[in-house]
Amino acid sequence: MKRAVPNFNPIARPYRWLEYLTLGPILQQTRLHHLPSLTQQKSALILGDGDGRFLAQLLTQNPHLQAEAIDTSATMLHLLSRRCAPYADRLQTHQTNALAFHPEPTTKYDLIITHFFLDCLTQTELEALITQLTPHLTPGALWLISDFRIPPTGPMRLIARAYIRTLYLIFRILTNLRVTALPNHATPLTQSTFTRIAQHHRLASLLTTELWQSPTNA
Repeated sequence: MKRAVPNFNPIARPYRWLEYLTLGPILQQTRLHHLPSLTQQKSALILGDGDGRFLAQLLTQNPHLQAEAIDTSATMLHLLSRRCAPYADRLQTHQTNALAFHPEPTTKYDLIITHFFLDCLTQTELEALITQLTPHLTPGALWLISDFRIPPTGPMRLIARAYIRTLYLIFRILTNLRVTALPNHATPLTQSTFTRIAQHHRLASLLTTELWQSPTNA
């Protein structure tokens, strides 16, 4: 049976304020942590950036970057486009599911960005996405990932599990998101010969932001 498609339109406009009410500026700080490392990229694919707060800063910092933004939510894309309006000549948007997006065969990206997006996928979908996008990456391309995590040990582990379970329940009610557990991105990326070159944790390791790099001799 085909999985129900979540609808993020209802939360698109209040999303920024819902984010601040729950975790304050920490999610945005997590997104921006590796921003200084993204000055040399030329072609970026951004999956599920929401209202575009990160992308607007990236386009401001990197005046040579061409970006494609993918989202299923028309409202999110509208907000993103409006926020990135000064850079409209360097931005394309596509309202579609990431797994249904197929770049032209010759299209190559040197940067993929998934901030708090992979947690909307099942493990099978995540693995399919990696397989689908890898052929469209240049040698040494970067994949920037920010997401929630459950620490492997320590007192925060139980708290993180309960918190993430609650988040999934809230998003199921608000958006019909049916995913119930965080997928493991590290294993399939490593199996696809990506290397994690940077990692930073926040909020007692509940949040992670990571830079992965494709093989430089691909």
